[in-house]
Amino acid sequence: MKDVYDLTSDFPKREDYRLTSQLTGCAVSMPSNIAEGSARTDKGFSIFLDYILGSSFELGTQLLAAQYAHYITKEQFESLNNKNNEF
Repeated sequence: MKDVYDLTSDFPKREDYRLTSQLTGCAVSMPSNIAEGSARTDKGFSIFLDYILGSSFELGTQLLAAQYAHYITKEQFESLNNKNNEF
């Protein structure tokens, strides 16, 4: 999560309510869903795991968009995408 906040701090201001918001939202959503889901039954927790998987794919797509917009380098994309995949 911290990596995403650090990365987006250098994005253009015009992205504050677009790509920056989307990226940081996913970065917070994933661990938040783990926390919330862990308080549920096994069946309920599995639903939250599905939400996390969706957010993970969303984060990967947004990282690609940031790379295409030249906000991040290929190396930054690969590093964060690898961390996302591990998560």
